[in-house]
Amino acid sequence: MECPHLSNHVKIIKTVKKDLSSTEWICSTCQTNKDPFVCIHCGIINCGRYVNGHAKAHHEENVDHMVCMNCENYTAFCYICDEFVINDNKDIDSLRADLQSQNEHLEPVKALKRQGILVEEEENKRSKRYKKGSKKRYCKARVAGLRNLGNTCFMNAVLQSLSNIQQFSYYFKQLPSLEHKNHKNGKKTNHIKKTDSGDEILLAEELRKTLISLRQGSKSAISPESLFAVIWKVVPRFRGYQQQDAHEFLRYMLDRLHMELLKILPYPKDNNFIGAKGKATIVTTIFGGILQNEVTCLVCGTESKKHDPFLDLSLDIPYHAIVKPMSNKSKEEEMPSIQLKDCLTSFTELEELAESEFFLCNSCKCKQKSTKRFWIRRLPNVLCLHLKRFRWNNCFRTKLDNYINFPIQGLDMNKFILVNRHETRGTSSGSTLYDLAAVIVHHGSGAGSGHYTAYATHDGCWHHFNDSSVTVTDERTVASCKAYILFYIRRELNLTPFSI
Repeated sequence: MECPHLSNHVKIIKTVKKDLSSTEWICSTCQTNKDPFVCIHCGIINCGRYVNGHAKAHHEENVDHMVCMNCENYTAFCYICDEFVINDNKDIDSLRADLQSQNEHLEPVKALKRQGILVEEEENKRSKRYKKGSKKRYCKARVAGLRNLGNTCFMNAVLQSLSNIQQFSYYFKQLPSLEHKNHKNGKKTNHIKKTDSGDEILLAEELRKTLISLRQGSKSAISPESLFAVIWKVVPRFRGYQQQDAHEFLRYMLDRLHMELLKILPYPKDNNFIGAKGKATIVTTIFGGILQNEVTCLVCGTESKKHDPFLDLSLDIPYHAIVKPMSNKSKEEEMPSIQLKDCLTSFTELEELAESEFFLCNSCKCKQKSTKRFWIRRLPNVLCLHLKRFRWNNCFRTKLDNYINFPIQGLDMNKFILVNRHETRGTSSGSTLYDLAAVIVHHGSGAGSGHYTAYATHDGCWHHFNDSSVTVTDERTVASCKAYILFYIRRELNLTPFSI
């Protein structure tokens, strides 16, 4: 958005690090190097609201100091508008250039640190942390962040989650370049857009490049500009710098990847998966499952069964968890405790359809009262669960901020698999136990605002991905987050027809 407060409040055009020997921007209050912002009024450095919130506290103490700039991705944020701003002026451009110049100057020093030249200093710091009783595990894995290009945290959280689903990311990283891949059978691909030069725009190719860059270990953060540019070209609704819904973006990306891969790579038929004209891609092999939708006429008992493929399940938060009891307790204490299995149970419970949804019964030859229920007929290798936190209330969307208790290890889906009347429970091959691989969290109260971060496990360690910032964390922290999207990996994968 264009900020009306920007032009009159830029008082600095350059900033100087307080500690010239430091390779990081340091918060003046808590000394953290996470998510640093510089106040464009006075030049003080403070951390963002999703770390310790000292940049916001600085604005609250100094009301004229409302606009700040991120020292790592150079985006400006206004606390009055409560949004990232897109309008620039010469002073903002000068400040951005100064920050970029200092970051580029310090990059060689950071590289030496990553290569182990300055290991001794880091080891000393680590030993001090352990002496203080820190239980966080030290990881040697090089994990890069993703720069925020202006409210692109929704995309960054999804990309980091997908990049840490090993079978999915490895498949893309081992692919050859898809830029000049010939389409099979000479079929026309009019639905795949082209550049002015005639080259086809492939989201799969840009995702491949991004996933490779994330694991090269040469930078602490990379910029997904090329991928974002492709997304702008292929889907107009994601153009601009307004906040988008991470779940909508995830679904669009998976659907688009599946469509592109069907056209450019000759994969065999997957007889176990219904949908996409009987063809499978890595998307359906990893995320694809099948639901059985049963509708029963309450007058004559006629049943109608339908099989629907899915890439994720959207789960309602049960009604009893939304209603808050009247009490003098705090807001957090008022919210009833709820388990993830409660959401899954609600999804598969028998439901009587409303009058507007009455079933057209073939036996009765008219619409009749009926019931509906879902069963999972085939479980996916990666179970993606979307918690429906945003609901329409009159003309605006509200957020359900309840904490949902979810397991890190051993989510058992056996209870929710289709029961065959003549056989034992379950028609889905493979284990019914799942372990958590990644979580996307929405911070804030609004559907079109707030901030997205992700937790994901990489090489046995949990990491918190907050745009450019990546920090090692622990299971307790992950388990306490208010999940929006959960990615669970099946313990015994069934990856046919692919050998990955």
